[in-house]
Amino acid sequence: MSPTRILNLEHGYNFRELGGYRTQDGRQLKWQKVIRAAQLNKLSDRDLTQLSEYGLQTIIDFRSPEEQTVAPDRIPTTSDYEFLPVFAVDETKNSIAPQALLNELRRDPDGHKQMLQVYQNLVRDNHAQQTYRQFFAYLLANSTAQHSLLFHCTAGKDRTGIGAALLLGALGVPFTQIQADYLLTQQASATEIAANMKQVAAYPGITPEQVVGVRDLMAAYPEYLATAWATINELAGSLAGYLHDYLQLSTHDLADLKQIYLD
Repeated sequence: MSPTRILNLEHGYNFRELGGYRTQDGRQLKWQKVIRAAQLNKLSDRDLTQLSEYGLQTIIDFRSPEEQTVAPDRIPTTSDYEFLPVFAVDETKNSIAPQALLNELRRDPDGHKQMLQVYQNLVRDNHAQQTYRQFFAYLLANSTAQHSLLFHCTAGKDRTGIGAALLLGALGVPFTQIQADYLLTQQASATEIAANMKQVAAYPGITPEQVVGVRDLMAAYPEYLATAWATINELAGSLAGYLHDYLQLSTHDLADLKQIYLD
């Protein structure tokens, strides 16, 4: 497969290469080393073959136990699977059933406000921090040249988005590029989001305010990532401080990450 940002799969969406991004010191992320993605449960046999040929060795699943049980991953036979839930339940609500989601939005239709809280929790929550520490341990173990690592949640934008942002930041990618990668979800998931919103708008009893609430839950907005970054700065003073103090990455760890993932 030639290098491409959005991977073209039959039954997978928001599958994206992180290769090619430039760091502040002019280095470049290696291609075919790390992929961010949405759900894997609907992948076709052809998709699995494609990912196997891509060199996929390790799959990290950030979803909750319930999400994993309801929609177990389909993985290539050549890949190792690691279950690292960021939250005990899906706080992002991307996996919630339509009726349950409607009931929640009747209580509080402000999906935008809810997502801002989620992004604070992704940074502040002790369990989330532990999960991202484990995530970096697997990234550091992905040192074989021909091996790639994939990490994902249900929509591939919130739990996965913060994982990607932390990795890119640790490698020295500037925030403007980190944000651009985060916002690429809107393009990579456009078909899926449009189909979901069409179903939501036709749902019996739903109000225009609730439709907006669902859209805000599904979207990747700049202020969501900005909220996470502000929380990082509030807790640790900087991303470097957060990586060291909260994710326990040493200077040696960061150097190893750059050796593994940068040209």
